[in-house]
Amino acid sequence: METSALGHASSGRYLRLASPIHTILVLAAIGGWAFAHKLSADHLRAGAHSNRVRSYLFILLFEWLLFALVMAGVWRGRTSVLIVLGDHWHSISQVLRDIGIALGFWIVAAGLLWLFGWPLRIHENGAAIAAMLPHGGVELACWIALSVTAGICEETTFRGYLQPQFMALTKSAPAGIILSAVLFGAAHAYQGFRMTILITLYGAMFGILAHWRGSVRPGMMTHAWQDSLNGVLAALMRH
Repeated sequence: METSALGHASSGRYLRLASPIHTILVLAAIGGWAFAHKLSADHLRAGAHSNRVRSYLFILLFEWLLFALVMAGVWRGRTSVLIVLGDHWHSISQVLRDIGIALGFWIVAAGLLWLFGWPLRIHENGAAIAAMLPHGGVELACWIALSVTAGICEETTFRGYLQPQFMALTKSAPAGIILSAVLFGAAHAYQGFRMTILITLYGAMFGILAHWRGSVRPGMMTHAWQDSLNGVLAALMRH
């Protein structure tokens, strides 16, 4: 197993990435981000299909603004971006390795989510979730762009930044993973209480992956792929 670049300094102590004030600002921004998601979701569930693209682009912009806020604090704290994202790829084999890890993680996580989803009766929430999924080519293209954005920005924010910050605060890797996962689930509360529980579990899986791998890149790949696939499958089923 590789030593995590996300949570540990070489001495074994947890490394704080930015000031507490900056973390409070990020948490406040996540609150605004979650509220924006809820407004968008409520708008789409109300049947405002003509504004679906606008809703996607609105959330996409908000995601990148959150990413910029996170990275600004890291740079201001003179922390290496590599501690947040993981070390650079230095060869094709390293790229392929992370792709393989992402694929394996996706298969295992999908199975676990299906297993946990049955007792939570997630299938009963299908109609509410379907209202947010794309219709047609233009919406699908915007959805995929949003999915890739979510993979990059959310993994950077929750696993690359907040998780090690919480580890530094609690001096505990499991606590950091759990706190980040709970916040990740709460930020998706617009999908309903049952989905919030499932997304919290999903966030914990991503947290374990990032801590073990010392990089958020495999998580980014899986996150972007899973969200994109949801939209593609929804579009195909409608045809």
